[in-house]
Amino acid sequence: MAEEAVPFRAVRASLADVVGTQYIEAVCEARARLAGEDAAELRRAAHERVDWYPDAFHNRLLEQLPRVGAQICGSVSGTAKGATSRAFEAASQNAPAPVTGYGFYRVGEDGRLYFLTKSEHYHTPVGHAFPGYALLDTARRLGIPNATHNNTRGHITRLLEEELVRAAQEGAPDEPAGGLDRVLNLETGSLAAEAGVKMMLSRFWQVQADSAAPPYRGRIPVLLVIGNDEGGPLANYHGTTVLTQMLRGMWSEVAAGMEAQRMLQIHPIRPNSRQDLDDAFDRFERAPYKIAGFLHEIVMMNYGARLLDREFLQRAYALCAQHDVPTLADEIQSCLWAPGLFLFREYGIRPTCVALGKGFSGGEYPASRLLFSAELDTLPQFGALVTNGQEEIASLAYLITMRWASENAGPVQAIGDEYEEKMRTLAARHPSAIAGIAGRRHLLGIQFHDLETARAFTGALNRAGFDISAQTYKSECPPVALTKLPLAVCPNVVDFVVGRMEQALGALQRGASGSGDQPTNQAAGR
Repeated sequence: MAEEAVPFRAVRASLADVVGTQYIEAVCEARARLAGEDAAELRRAAHERVDWYPDAFHNRLLEQLPRVGAQICGSVSGTAKGATSRAFEAASQNAPAPVTGYGFYRVGEDGRLYFLTKSEHYHTPVGHAFPGYALLDTARRLGIPNATHNNTRGHITRLLEEELVRAAQEGAPDEPAGGLDRVLNLETGSLAAEAGVKMMLSRFWQVQADSAAPPYRGRIPVLLVIGNDEGGPLANYHGTTVLTQMLRGMWSEVAAGMEAQRMLQIHPIRPNSRQDLDDAFDRFERAPYKIAGFLHEIVMMNYGARLLDREFLQRAYALCAQHDVPTLADEIQSCLWAPGLFLFREYGIRPTCVALGKGFSGGEYPASRLLFSAELDTLPQFGALVTNGQEEIASLAYLITMRWASENAGPVQAIGDEYEEKMRTLAARHPSAIAGIAGRRHLLGIQFHDLETARAFTGALNRAGFDISAQTYKSECPPVALTKLPLAVCPNVVDFVVGRMEQALGALQRGASGSGDQPTNQAAGR
């Protein structure tokens, strides 16, 4: 694989550059006095600038491309069996389980080199062993503790809150309510989305006895969610708590009981159906009902990477603004993969809440956040609380990832556009197998006409060393192979990935490949 000019903008910065020299000076003095260490040496480490993504690192990754799928070291023997649930055990694949990771690669227990076609299920937007995360080790060297509590949120976490608000509001029009100006620090996307739902429901029910009287007490709250093409709820994915699972049709007996008791109703809207929107507001924006909130993703990665239309979302937001309905944009999947860190900004919409996570901490820590407007600042301290959500080193990982992604917004967008264009061209060359391409830029779904072809395609790529799977666990969703390339891929890598897909499709058409025997993936975790 020939080298190419690394397309990314160089970022060189120290820990002091990221979190501030005044804070670092206090850290070094406190550490020296507490632990008896040399303050000058601590300061030197804190001010040492690191190249966050050196050309040599990227070129080493390019050199490994021809080895994808090959066994590059011995396999691991005598590994632990584990003790998980039946469902997880049935889905487990130990051969590609990680032994080491480097950039957009993973070496599995079988010693083979795997390409991260799904960015480790959306955790690693900048790949494994991202050099910029060396600053996390520097922070530990200085003794900055990771563990803290909601009541003692550290400087780095408070700084991150400010940076998230700044990034979310950048370029936004002035808003009387302040827009997205509050942050809750949580651990998983499920809890972030659930916190938004709690805020919506607190306008109907008191959270605790001393809470303010809800403005819509006595009305039946109706949560609008994006459903499937048949009008059912089984398309959205907002997490694994009972509340958010009810939104996608799980715990149906509980949901039916709450609806029968006139406590809560969940109403699905078909993707991009303006008629469904208008009908829902006509029906539920009158007593005894009241729409409590509108929740949506933008790229529905758990429904074949379905992309919601700009016009559809703008219509929904206009209706919500007209009727005092809070909105929640769930960007757990799409955040960071957009040039401005948040995809909602490209759509010209202003959510009341934004759930984000996973990618921002780069796979280094579980850390999610809920950005929200002051108008929904209704929960008491323990209304949406996670003790570990305030971790300082996790917040530092956020700041590092955000800075690199922001500095490289232009190259990332251009490469994502190129990948999408080449995938659509690939689909046009194989119309008998591929029904279409869904999604946006790095977040794409390859839609197949039938399940057998989807499984054969992903099976062929699995054997070639690509971490890719067919989304087949929803019967009403067309068979789709999902991809989510890391932000750090370059045009050479795009050509390599699309070329291997071309080879797999050609082999299938010639009848040279089997049907594939890899298990299909389970629902994406939060």
